Amino acid sequence: MRDESPTSIRLTDVQLTLGSRAFLFDCGFEPGRITAIVGPSGSGKSTLLNLVSGFERPKSGRIEIASQDVTDLAPAERPVSLVFQDNNLFSHLDVFTNIGLGIHPAMRLRPADRKAISDALARVELAGYERRLPGSLSGGERQRVAFARALVRHRPVLLLDEPFAALDPGLRTAMVDLLADLHAETRATILLVTHDPRDVERLADNVVFIDSGRVLVNVAKADFFERRDIPAVQNFLGDMTFARQSP
Repeated sequence: MRDESPTSIRLTDVQLTLGSRAFLFDCGFEPGRITAIVGPSGSGKSTLLNLVSGFERPKSGRIEIASQDVTDLAPAERPVSLVFQDNNLFSHLDVFTNIGLGIHPAMRLRPADRKAISDALARVELAGYERRLPGSLSGGERQRVAFARALVRHRPVLLLDEPFAALDPGLRTAMVDLLADLHAETRATILLVTHDPRDVERLADNVVFIDSGRVLVNVAKADFFERRDIPAVQNFLGDMTFARQSP
Protein backbone atom coordinates (compact mmCIF):
# COMPACT_ATOMS: atom_id res chain seq x y z
CA MET A 1 0.00 0.00 0.00
CA ARG A 2 1.39 3.45 -0.90
CA ASP A 3 1.93 5.86 1.97
CA GLU A 4 -0.19 8.96 1.41
CA SER A 5 1.48 11.02 4.15
CA PRO A 6 2.30 14.62 3.14
CA THR A 7 6.04 14.00 2.82
CA SER A 8 6.22 10.51 1.36
CA ILE A 9 8.33 10.10 -1.80
CA ARG A 10 7.70 7.61 -4.60
CA LEU A 11 9.64 6.85 -7.79
CA THR A 12 7.74 4.57 -10.17
CA ASP A 13 9.66 2.97 -13.05
CA VAL A 14 11.90 6.03 -13.31
CA GLN A 15 14.44 5.57 -16.11
CA LEU A 16 17.38 7.79 -16.99
CA THR A 17 20.44 7.41 -19.20
CA LEU A 18 23.59 9.46 -18.61
CA GLY A 19 26.19 8.70 -21.27
CA SER A 20 26.60 4.93 -21.27
CA ARG A 21 25.06 4.48 -17.82
CA ALA A 22 21.44 3.45 -17.39
CA PHE A 23 19.41 3.96 -14.20
CA LEU A 24 16.08 2.45 -13.20
CA PHE A 25 14.53 3.38 -9.86
CA ASP A 26 11.29 1.96 -8.49
CA CYS A 27 11.16 2.66 -4.77
CA GLY A 28 9.46 4.61 -2.02
CA PHE A 29 10.65 6.52 1.04
CA GLU A 30 8.78 6.68 4.31
CA PRO A 31 7.63 10.10 5.53
CA GLY A 32 9.26 11.76 8.50
CA ARG A 33 12.19 9.33 8.58
CA ILE A 34 15.88 9.41 7.71
CA THR A 35 16.84 7.02 4.93
CA ALA A 36 20.54 6.39 4.34
CA ILE A 37 21.41 5.92 0.65
CA VAL A 38 24.47 3.66 0.38
CA GLY A 39 26.29 1.62 -2.24
CA PRO A 40 29.49 1.53 -4.29
CA SER A 41 30.93 4.68 -5.84
CA GLY A 42 29.22 5.47 -9.12
CA SER A 43 26.21 3.28 -8.35
CA GLY A 44 23.65 6.10 -8.73
CA LYS A 45 23.20 7.51 -5.23
CA SER A 46 23.62 11.16 -6.22
CA THR A 47 21.62 10.56 -9.39
CA LEU A 48 18.70 9.39 -7.25
CA LEU A 49 18.84 12.63 -5.24
CA ASN A 50 19.06 14.68 -8.43
CA LEU A 51 15.92 13.00 -9.75
CA VAL A 52 13.99 13.71 -6.55
CA SER A 53 15.19 17.32 -6.50
CA GLY A 54 14.56 17.96 -10.20
CA PHE A 55 18.14 18.57 -11.29
CA GLU A 56 17.83 15.48 -13.49
CA ARG A 57 14.71 14.70 -15.52
CA PRO A 58 13.83 11.06 -16.23
CA LYS A 59 13.37 9.65 -19.70
CA SER A 60 10.26 7.89 -18.41
CA GLY A 61 8.47 7.10 -15.19
CA ARG A 62 6.84 9.12 -12.45
CA ILE A 63 8.16 10.94 -9.36
CA GLU A 64 5.72 11.83 -6.59
CA ILE A 65 6.16 13.85 -3.42
CA ALA A 66 3.20 14.03 -1.05
CA SER A 67 1.16 12.13 -3.66
CA GLN A 68 1.74 14.97 -6.16
CA ASP A 69 3.33 14.24 -9.52
CA VAL A 70 6.47 16.42 -9.60
CA THR A 71 8.14 14.70 -12.56
CA ASP A 72 8.02 17.78 -14.76
CA LEU A 73 8.41 20.43 -12.06
CA ALA A 74 11.54 22.58 -11.82
CA PRO A 75 13.68 22.24 -8.66
CA ALA A 76 12.34 25.50 -7.20
CA GLU A 77 8.79 24.21 -7.54
CA ARG A 78 9.41 21.07 -5.49
CA PRO A 79 9.02 20.92 -1.68
CA VAL A 80 12.70 20.04 -1.29
CA SER A 81 15.85 21.53 0.25
CA LEU A 82 19.36 20.28 -0.47
CA VAL A 83 22.65 20.29 1.42
CA PHE A 84 25.74 19.28 -0.53
CA GLN A 85 29.27 18.38 0.52
CA ASP A 86 30.57 21.69 -0.90
CA ASN A 87 27.88 23.78 0.88
CA ASN A 88 26.90 25.56 -2.36
CA LEU A 89 27.39 29.02 -0.82
CA PHE A 90 28.08 32.16 -2.86
CA SER A 91 31.57 33.26 -1.80
CA HIS A 92 30.97 36.97 -2.57
CA LEU A 93 27.77 37.17 -0.51
CA ASP A 94 27.58 37.33 3.26
CA VAL A 95 25.98 34.65 5.39
CA PHE A 96 22.70 36.54 5.79
CA THR A 97 22.28 36.90 2.03
CA ASN A 98 23.24 33.28 1.33
CA ILE A 99 20.51 32.14 3.70
CA GLY A 100 18.01 34.76 2.58
CA LEU A 101 18.25 33.58 -1.02
CA GLY A 102 16.80 30.30 0.19
CA ILE A 103 13.65 32.19 1.21
CA HIS A 104 13.34 34.48 -1.81
CA PRO A 105 15.70 34.56 -4.83
CA ALA A 106 15.28 38.35 -5.12
CA MET A 107 15.86 38.87 -1.36
CA ARG A 108 12.39 40.37 -0.87
CA LEU A 109 12.33 39.54 2.82
CA ARG A 110 9.71 40.42 5.38
CA PRO A 111 10.70 41.31 8.96
CA ALA A 112 9.60 37.80 9.95
CA ASP A 113 11.98 36.34 7.36
CA ARG A 114 14.89 38.36 8.71
CA LYS A 115 14.13 37.16 12.21
CA ALA A 116 13.92 33.58 10.93
CA ILE A 117 17.43 33.88 9.49
CA SER A 118 18.85 35.10 12.79
CA ASP A 119 16.94 32.40 14.68
CA ALA A 120 18.27 29.71 12.32
CA LEU A 121 21.83 30.93 12.79
CA ALA A 122 21.38 30.81 16.54
CA ARG A 123 20.00 27.28 16.22
CA VAL A 124 23.19 26.12 14.45
CA GLU A 125 25.34 28.06 16.96
CA LEU A 126 26.34 30.84 14.54
CA ALA A 127 24.53 33.78 16.14
CA GLY A 128 26.04 37.08 15.02
CA TYR A 129 27.57 35.66 11.82
CA GLU A 130 25.13 37.42 9.49
CA ARG A 131 27.73 39.71 7.86
CA ARG A 132 30.56 37.21 7.62
CA LEU A 133 31.69 35.99 4.19
CA PRO A 134 31.95 32.25 3.57
CA GLY A 135 35.69 32.51 3.00
CA SER A 136 36.18 33.64 6.59
CA LEU A 137 34.43 30.55 7.98
CA SER A 138 35.74 27.09 8.75
CA GLY A 139 34.42 24.07 6.85
CA GLY A 140 32.15 23.15 9.72
CA GLU A 141 30.80 26.70 9.97
CA ARG A 142 30.01 26.81 6.24
CA GLN A 143 28.16 23.54 6.58
CA ARG A 144 26.17 24.98 9.48
CA VAL A 145 25.20 27.91 7.25
CA ALA A 146 23.93 25.41 4.68
CA PHE A 147 21.82 23.74 7.36
CA ALA A 148 20.49 27.12 8.49
CA ARG A 149 19.43 27.87 4.91
CA ALA A 150 17.60 24.54 4.78
CA LEU A 151 15.86 25.39 8.07
CA VAL A 152 14.44 28.72 6.89
CA ARG A 153 13.04 27.14 3.72
CA HIS A 154 10.66 25.00 5.79
CA ARG A 155 10.53 22.29 3.13
CA PRO A 156 9.24 18.86 4.21
CA VAL A 157 11.96 16.98 2.28
CA LEU A 158 15.69 17.40 2.92
CA LEU A 159 18.27 15.82 0.61
CA LEU A 160 21.88 15.52 1.80
CA ASP A 161 24.67 14.39 -0.52
CA GLU A 162 27.64 13.36 1.64
CA PRO A 163 27.40 16.58 3.68
CA PHE A 164 30.02 15.49 6.22
CA ALA A 165 32.62 13.91 3.91
CA ALA A 166 35.08 16.83 3.95
CA LEU A 167 34.92 17.46 7.71
CA ASP A 168 37.45 16.34 10.30
CA PRO A 169 36.24 13.79 12.90
CA GLY A 170 35.34 16.38 15.55
CA LEU A 171 33.31 18.53 13.16
CA ARG A 172 31.69 15.45 11.65
CA THR A 173 30.45 14.31 15.05
CA ALA A 174 29.07 17.77 15.83
CA MET A 175 27.27 18.00 12.48
CA VAL A 176 25.80 14.50 12.77
CA ASP A 177 24.46 15.40 16.21
CA LEU A 178 23.06 18.66 14.84
CA LEU A 179 21.25 16.85 12.03
CA ALA A 180 19.78 14.37 14.50
CA ASP A 181 18.52 17.25 16.66
CA LEU A 182 17.06 19.12 13.68
CA HIS A 183 15.26 16.01 12.48
CA ALA A 184 13.78 15.45 15.92
CA GLU A 185 12.38 19.00 15.77
CA THR A 186 11.20 19.20 12.16
CA ARG A 187 10.37 15.53 11.38
CA ALA A 188 11.36 16.20 7.78
CA THR A 189 11.71 13.32 5.35
CA ILE A 190 15.48 13.05 4.88
CA LEU A 191 17.48 11.18 2.24
CA LEU A 192 21.16 11.01 3.22
CA VAL A 193 23.84 9.80 0.82
CA THR A 194 26.82 8.54 2.81
CA HIS A 195 29.77 6.16 2.69
CA ASP A 196 30.28 6.22 6.43
CA PRO A 197 28.74 3.43 8.53
CA ARG A 198 28.70 5.73 11.56
CA ASP A 199 26.19 7.97 9.77
CA VAL A 200 23.99 4.94 9.10
CA GLU A 201 24.15 3.78 12.71
CA ARG A 202 23.69 7.22 14.28
CA LEU A 203 21.06 8.70 11.98
CA ALA A 204 19.21 6.25 9.75
CA ASP A 205 15.82 4.71 10.28
CA ASN A 206 15.91 2.92 6.91
CA VAL A 207 18.65 2.01 4.44
CA VAL A 208 18.53 1.90 0.65
CA PHE A 209 21.34 0.05 -1.12
CA ILE A 210 21.96 0.99 -4.76
CA ASP A 211 24.16 -0.88 -7.22
CA SER A 212 24.56 -0.38 -10.96
CA GLY A 213 21.76 2.17 -11.10
CA ARG A 214 19.14 0.08 -9.31
CA VAL A 215 17.80 -0.25 -5.78
CA LEU A 216 18.68 -3.72 -4.52
CA VAL A 217 17.56 -3.31 -0.90
CA ASN A 218 15.14 -0.92 0.83
CA VAL A 219 14.66 -2.00 4.45
CA ALA A 220 14.79 -0.87 8.07
CA LYS A 221 18.31 -0.28 9.40
CA ALA A 222 18.32 -3.32 11.69
CA ASP A 223 17.27 -5.57 8.80
CA PHE A 224 19.94 -4.12 6.51
CA PHE A 225 22.76 -5.12 8.84
CA GLU A 226 21.48 -8.70 8.74
CA ARG A 227 21.38 -9.01 4.94
CA ARG A 228 23.77 -11.59 3.55
CA ASP A 229 21.79 -12.84 0.55
CA ILE A 230 23.08 -10.37 -2.08
CA PRO A 231 26.84 -10.48 -2.85
CA ALA A 232 27.17 -6.73 -3.44
CA VAL A 233 25.45 -5.99 -0.12
CA GLN A 234 27.52 -8.61 1.66
CA ASN A 235 30.73 -7.01 0.36
CA PHE A 236 29.54 -3.60 1.47
CA LEU A 237 28.59 -4.86 4.91
CA GLY A 238 32.03 -6.40 5.24
CA ASP A 239 33.59 -3.02 4.55
CA MET A 240 31.21 -1.43 7.04
CA THR A 241 32.13 -3.96 9.73
CA PHE A 242 35.81 -3.17 9.23
CA ALA A 243 35.14 0.58 9.45
CA ARG A 244 33.02 0.16 12.57
CA GLN A 245 35.81 -1.78 14.28
CA SER A 246 38.57 0.64 13.23
CA PRO A 247 39.64 3.28 15.77
